[in-house]
Amino acid sequence: MKFSDISKPSSDLLGNDYCSNVTLKAKGLSAGPVKVSIETERSAAGTLSSKVGTKFAYAGLSFDKLDAKADGTNVLETSLVPCPGCKMTFKANKGADLGLEYTAGKMTTTGSLDVLNMSKFSTSACIGVSPAINLGGDLSYNLSGDKAGLSSYNVGASYATGPMYASVTSSNKFGQFNVGVLYKVNKDLSLASSTTHSSSKACDVAAIGGSYSGLGSVGTIKAKVGSNGVTSACLVKEIASKVNLTASGSISGTDTSSFKYGLGIAM
Repeated sequence: MKFSDISKPSSDLLGNDYCSNVTLKAKGLSAGPVKVSIETERSAAGTLSSKVGTKFAYAGLSFDKLDAKADGTNVLETSLVPCPGCKMTFKANKGADLGLEYTAGKMTTTGSLDVLNMSKFSTSACIGVSPAINLGGDLSYNLSGDKAGLSSYNVGASYATGPMYASVTSSNKFGQFNVGVLYKVNKDLSLASSTTHSSSKACDVAAIGGSYSGLGSVGTIKAKVGSNGVTSACLVKEIASKVNLTASGSISGTDTSSFKYGLGIAM
């Protein structure tokens, strides 16, 4: 497990599938020896924008993401495995980062260097001290400019037992602690919460929600309430073989003018 994934179970349930736009994704289209994906998004003004992407491997080098966007920008992500347990990555979007991931036993370490501006270095480590407990931390160091020096450092831990998974991570240089909890009530129902704790506010419930998939052909229903008073819900359903529909909506309090909806089809 990487340190960035230490709170992933609860954050995924509270974050994934909720949307406020209209999208159509087509994946796995054949274009010779490579697979191509096309994603089209409709804005609130009614305009359409698309991006075309692909991924493939050649001579041991994996092109994990190669996207061309409608605004003329491009995204490139590659990876190379020079030896077992070691992976080198390169990610280019608005910047360019050279990364390294190394796993030995129950410990995973990562490192990332901004090779475009040579301005920032980041690293993290996470180790499984037992089957139920993971401990880790990360830090970032600015290499240039007026803010040169240690810019951030945080630690975290996770604990899993039976149907429960809990995590706690620090942020803002230990100025805040974030707690995530996921509890699987049964095979159909899961509940999750996310809270923050700091000297200015002992406890702030960032979000609380759940997911239920026990309605058969209806699909999976998810709902959550945020500390900002926004209530969100979504439905995820396979409407045909390998075709998934996601319908989402949110509203702030009882203000119907704040209602937003999202609709996505992925095939």
